[in-house]
Amino acid sequence: MKPMNKALYTSLATAALMLTSCESMDMTPLSQGNSESWYSTEVELEMAVNEFYILGYWNQPLEGSEQWTDNFTYRQQNRNPGSNGTVLDGTMNGQQYEVYRLWEQDYKLIARANTLLANYHKAAGNVNPNKLNRYAGEAFFCRACKYAELICYYGDVPYMDGTETIEEACEKGRRNKDEIKALVYEDFDKAIEYLPVDYGTAAMHATKGAALAMKARFALYLGDFDLAAKAAKDCMDLGVYSLEPDFAKLFLQDTGVNPEKIFYIPRSLENDVVLDQWFVNNGLPRNAGGYGSDNPSWDLFASFLCTDGLPIDESDLFDPRNPFANRDPRCSKTIVEFGTEHCGFEYNPRPDVKEVMNFTTGKMQSNADNRAVNQYASYNGLIWKKGIDISWTQNGKKVARDYLMMRYADVLLMYAEAKIELNELDKSVTDAINSVRARAYGVNLTDTGLYPAVPLGTQEEMRKAVRIERRMELANEGLRYMDLIRWKLAAKALNGYNYINLPPTELLNNIVKKDLWFWGMTPQIDEDGLADFSALYNAGLVSLGAKRVFPDRQYLWPIPTRDMILCPNLKNNPGY
Repeated sequence: MKPMNKALYTSLATAALMLTSCESMDMTPLSQGNSESWYSTEVELEMAVNEFYILGYWNQPLEGSEQWTDNFTYRQQNRNPGSNGTVLDGTMNGQQYEVYRLWEQDYKLIARANTLLANYHKAAGNVNPNKLNRYAGEAFFCRACKYAELICYYGDVPYMDGTETIEEACEKGRRNKDEIKALVYEDFDKAIEYLPVDYGTAAMHATKGAALAMKARFALYLGDFDLAAKAAKDCMDLGVYSLEPDFAKLFLQDTGVNPEKIFYIPRSLENDVVLDQWFVNNGLPRNAGGYGSDNPSWDLFASFLCTDGLPIDESDLFDPRNPFANRDPRCSKTIVEFGTEHCGFEYNPRPDVKEVMNFTTGKMQSNADNRAVNQYASYNGLIWKKGIDISWTQNGKKVARDYLMMRYADVLLMYAEAKIELNELDKSVTDAINSVRARAYGVNLTDTGLYPAVPLGTQEEMRKAVRIERRMELANEGLRYMDLIRWKLAAKALNGYNYINLPPTELLNNIVKKDLWFWGMTPQIDEDGLADFSALYNAGLVSLGAKRVFPDRQYLWPIPTRDMILCPNLKNNPGY
């Protein structure tokens, strides 16, 4: 995907301001022209299509969805265990931000797609037919993605494919999700037919590859494994995508166009389209001027395999006192390794390490990432490294990291998973998984002696392998939540506690001075790849952090309260 130019950003910013007057599910886009002649020229169509890529349509609130999973813990939650402040309170309702915001933004984009599809024919004769088809393809793509997202989160939802009023939409009530699913696949197929493989030097929007990949994702979510396998394979067969050799590089803000990126919305320092400052500060370590508040969970840390391909409780290579050693390389590229440089400073949360190196000044300084020095440092000793580097401290902490929604590694793993669920086990399945794993080790697929290649096994063995691979590869990319939902593992994985370090004095006396840092013993890993820290807790080696609560009703979200008040036909999901 090519970076957007300044004119396009200006257009999107203007459209974003106009959007503030749109109410939830209002099917009449107020930001577009309403004259009979609108949509009759290429300029007007281009402006209308540009609006599809306003960042808010795609990243609110799902860019932060990792916090709803067992991959994540937040300092504020751990200061007040039992008050998670997120989806994992077990108290979801139709007035919660995540619930109404996702619904609202999805329907806004659907409205714009519907409006274009109802009017783009006006430009026939004025615009090249292939370009007309491309504009329609983008609208079909956006509508398909958003309806698919809605039925995955809410189940049955209202369905509109025209420029209807809110009153007309309300009278219809919620349409069966299986009926909508069929229409979603039809839209994806039209997008696949109409969209180009690439846009050359033009500012790029959705492509044929993006449509194929997104169809594969949602087909996988919805259990249509045959469609998922075919769409993923067709995307692979386009021959335009490949894995970036450097796993860590892919997520940095200075990595723009890349053959692994399939669909993303670019941000721009020049146009001040940047990450929210709260997000940046929570991600930066305290030594570098951040809060260090958003943290990888111990559950995630324990899930990375050892270099022999075994989980930590089965491998002779794992040492709980040196937990980064002999681990899959993605472990230390996702989570900052103790004693290494990060964002210009040595990172070391050991309570007896009161000073660390400032690599910018070349001098030692007080260690603000140690809770013995700063009580608000990471409660579990971990901070994110993936996508975060010293550039986050520059330009006034303005960060223009792209919002990456689909990349080639995900397509490979989706293909493998779909084939596994179909029980069509062959070399193409292991090649897909091992291509991703080999890249993590910096070697080629065929260099099987240099990385722990996954062998072809039974369906159950292969299912476990691809799920572990997804967790290691895709951590902190906003995909873990829906993985747990579709695997029906959410209730198991998300009911319980985050585990954290003992308070600083106890940590020093009972762990560090007894040579038990970092973990006093190896956590156990169950058949689903989930970590069990109960033995460490019972031995007094760790503390309880925030409690996670996930009742079964939350496999589907509630319908937003405001819309149920406006639309009495919108009955809520069970349990709410």
